[in-house]
Amino acid sequence: MDNRNVFVAIALSMSVLLFWGAFFETPRKSAEQNNAQQADQNNNQSSIAPTINQPLIIKKVTREEAINKSKRIKIENENVVGSLSLEGALIDDISFKNHKQKVVDDENTVFLYPSDTKNGFFIETGWTSIGNKIKVPSNNSIWTVKGNNTLTEKSPVVIQWDNNEGIIFEKKIELDNKYLFKISQQVKNSTNSVVELFPYAQMTRNKIPDDIQNFYIQHEGFIGVFDNELKEDDYDDVKEKKIVRESNEGWLGITDKYWMTAFVPESGKNFKSTLLYDEGFKANYIINKPTRINQSSTGINELRLFVAAKEVETIDAYADKQNIKKFDLVIDWGWFYFFTKPLFFVIDYLFKISGNFGTAIVLLTIALRLIFFPLANFSFKSMAKMKAVQPEMMRLKELHKDDKVKLQQEMMALYRKEKINPASGCLPVLIQIPFFFAIYKMLFISLEMRHQPFFGWIKDLSAADPTTIFNLFGLIPWDPPSFMIIGIWPILMGASMWVQQKLNPAPTDPIQAKIFAFFPLFLTIILASFPSGLVVYWTVNNILTIAQQWVINKKTTVKTN
Repeated sequence: MDNRNVFVAIALSMSVLLFWGAFFETPRKSAEQNNAQQADQNNNQSSIAPTINQPLIIKKVTREEAINKSKRIKIENENVVGSLSLEGALIDDISFKNHKQKVVDDENTVFLYPSDTKNGFFIETGWTSIGNKIKVPSNNSIWTVKGNNTLTEKSPVVIQWDNNEGIIFEKKIELDNKYLFKISQQVKNSTNSVVELFPYAQMTRNKIPDDIQNFYIQHEGFIGVFDNELKEDDYDDVKEKKIVRESNEGWLGITDKYWMTAFVPESGKNFKSTLLYDEGFKANYIINKPTRINQSSTGINELRLFVAAKEVETIDAYADKQNIKKFDLVIDWGWFYFFTKPLFFVIDYLFKISGNFGTAIVLLTIALRLIFFPLANFSFKSMAKMKAVQPEMMRLKELHKDDKVKLQQEMMALYRKEKINPASGCLPVLIQIPFFFAIYKMLFISLEMRHQPFFGWIKDLSAADPTTIFNLFGLIPWDPPSFMIIGIWPILMGASMWVQQKLNPAPTDPIQAKIFAFFPLFLTIILASFPSGLVVYWTVNNILTIAQQWVINKKTTVKTN
């Protein structure tokens, strides 16, 4: 296979991606949008449930000021720490204890923020009624604590609010040892009439997070499964229009690169989900059938809330033990799910036995090179033969430069004589593409790689190589701008790619030759900002490829006379 075959492989790969996007993704999204619009239009016809109308007031105070202004219930277990505001009964202060903000400090990663901060991200649960005929608690209602005032895995809390009209609202909140909140909402009716209320839950995010990457390889934004169908919506989609869906089973939430929050409504109850932008991004659901509470009776609704780090083992365990369909898809495994997720378990195993995630990446790369060794050999032998006959091809081109037909005949004869198929190297490359893309995807999304060190100067494999050639890799006391950060590992990757090119037959077309000569430099600049774990993978893979290809080139000879 010569470089034309590489072009063919790239073209075919892009065609697959474009075909998928044009004929599967686009129609799916279009249909989804149309369905959402239709659902929104027919909302009053399909459900009698009232709308959720909780005004959002953003005062933009500091996080500390917002937390200190209201009485709170402390929240803490092995994995999370934070508090619940008794004003509105909002869960609006959650940090992850085992995931720090930076490698060099010990500050917990903050995920949920109070509503009146710039980065507000908070959870509310409650009841509503048709026409707001019944006085229900709002975001400003002050709840009281019954008994224990600290929420842990061993001690649930109970809070209460009295509407002073004969109805008492009560919430029992439980927390496991990880990231699962169970909220049981009770309504005690002491009036002389039957009460009908609709339970709801809503998460609100004041703004798009500052660290969102907006990278096609991973979805960040709204996510949910409705009647066993995964739905993903971007912030921009929701800002443009309200999206409404109804389902009998499912879950919904908001996902970041490494963190997520999700509601799981009570099983077996039809609910309406709404995604909208109204002075903030909101994802909510409301049970369509009202809870009917007779005189001197109690109505109950339960829901599950996840505020979690996207740890694969933890998420999978929740999906299994809590019987939540497709909950594991909150981690964006991508199109090649059946490759990507098993590869994660392999690298996670290698990490556990080696103690270093970078070493695990190297071991995984070696293992995959061994698996694809026969295919690579076939491809490299084809390339070696093409390179070996290049002098003869150049002689034929010079000899028959004025007779294109004759030139083509002579070249085909040469291919038959040497048993060369110019396209024979493409198939092995195409077979490997899904695996290589799966590795790329897995390393990119993996929380497990976050803040994991490699050897030397790499302290975080999920971040870019911090060194740069423009300050002589730290010898000059100067911090270049971000676009000038081109580290040692990206340079090694570019150099290995250049060497690999030299082992391949050079394109006969001068334009192709110039393009390929520019590729190593281009990819060095592009990959400089990528997670260093990915760059380590590509570099090691290139080095192994060079070694294999060099050996085959040395062993391959052809006779052209």
